[in-house]
Amino acid sequence: MEEPRAAAGASWGERLPVEILVQIFQSLVASEGAVPLLCRVARVCRLWYGAASNPVLWQKVSIGFCWVEPGEKQPPQTEKRILGTMEWLVPNRFSLLRDFALCHWKSHVSVVLQALAESCPLLLSLKLTHCNGVTTKSLSTLAERCPRLESLNLQNSQVDSSAVVSFLEAAGSRIRQLWLTYSSQTNAIIATLSSGCCLGLQLLEVTTEIKQSSQHLQLSVEPLQAACQQLQVLRLLNVVWSPKPSPRFVPTSLGFPQLEELCLASTSYSFISDGVLQKILQASTRLRVLDLRGCFRVTPKGLQELPCPDLEQLYLGLYCSNNHLLLPSVGSHLLTWKWHHSLQELDLAGQRFSEHDLECAMAAFGQGSSRAALRSLNLTGTNVTVSTVSALIISCPALSYLNLSSCRYLPQGMKKVYRGQDDIHQCLSKLLASADEPAAAQDTS
Repeated sequence: MEEPRAAAGASWGERLPVEILVQIFQSLVASEGAVPLLCRVARVCRLWYGAASNPVLWQKVSIGFCWVEPGEKQPPQTEKRILGTMEWLVPNRFSLLRDFALCHWKSHVSVVLQALAESCPLLLSLKLTHCNGVTTKSLSTLAERCPRLESLNLQNSQVDSSAVVSFLEAAGSRIRQLWLTYSSQTNAIIATLSSGCCLGLQLLEVTTEIKQSSQHLQLSVEPLQAACQQLQVLRLLNVVWSPKPSPRFVPTSLGFPQLEELCLASTSYSFISDGVLQKILQASTRLRVLDLRGCFRVTPKGLQELPCPDLEQLYLGLYCSNNHLLLPSVGSHLLTWKWHHSLQELDLAGQRFSEHDLECAMAAFGQGSSRAALRSLNLTGTNVTVSTVSALIISCPALSYLNLSSCRYLPQGMKKVYRGQDDIHQCLSKLLASADEPAAAQDTS
């Protein structure tokens, strides 16, 4: 990066104190990112070059398609220029780097990681998405030379499991967050976590693409619980998995006592049952978010028996399920009466609860001395009626999202998504008017 020449005539930008410029650049970096923004403003004049060089501005950096459009192949000269720029930026700008993301790099990834290891001792978080060429050596060097590194995101990148295992064995004691994309090699990584190398792990997310393979993950819940007692967030998103019998030597499970969020959403077949859910959440009294979209085996009775007193977000929507014959027609009231005091978001899309059952369920939000906290409700494809929706809106003044798409018992013009309280109040007016129409027609006759 060349230092700019002084401009022939002074302008307002050259008279600003450098501290003010840094503050302005900080706002821009927060919204647009450090790269390529800071590289460009540094070419305006010497004052801007000096301000843009401040390491404070380079604490969070994401490198992606800054020089070439997505999907386009880089010419050799462009690739050389990119690599040269990175090799200059890392030692000259990244001394205070905390968070670094590299996206869609198909080559030279190990070179960049080596440079980070040599120049970024304060690195806390590393994100590699859609990258190739992540080697065992590069990850091991990071584990050795970046003593504060606690968050690793490798989703959608081609990384051999042995490289991840080596990294976790070296840096696992300080790792707090780990993001992975499921493959046949994920089992080895989960086994390493279950061995106790990441006792302080707080977030584990494993995802897969919408188009799944026939393979599925077999997970021993008890060893993972014993090894990750500090886990607060567990997400197995679109991963087909089933519980695996635990080894005999594993002690009695203590559950996940710190767990606040559990996401097991799936667009494919789900093995999650009441028993599996109870095993996972047996000690999770702090749970706030429970995402079971696509988990058609879970019943309202099983949910009611969970030891989670203050659930705030519950997602039970069925969007891709062909198992409608197995869905219960009663029991929704067990959920709302258990959590009506705390629920802020509820998704019942595609469920087959009867009209009367839903009426009893929604009535829960009108109970108690305090107003209902419900802000978001998805009733897509359910049997909810006009009277039930009307009473619900009146009982939930904080409601700002309501999805009534494909609700068979509602008037044709009312089956849509309502966003914002004004929109929902208009919905209420129309529902009340539609309810009065049959009575008016009867009086006329």
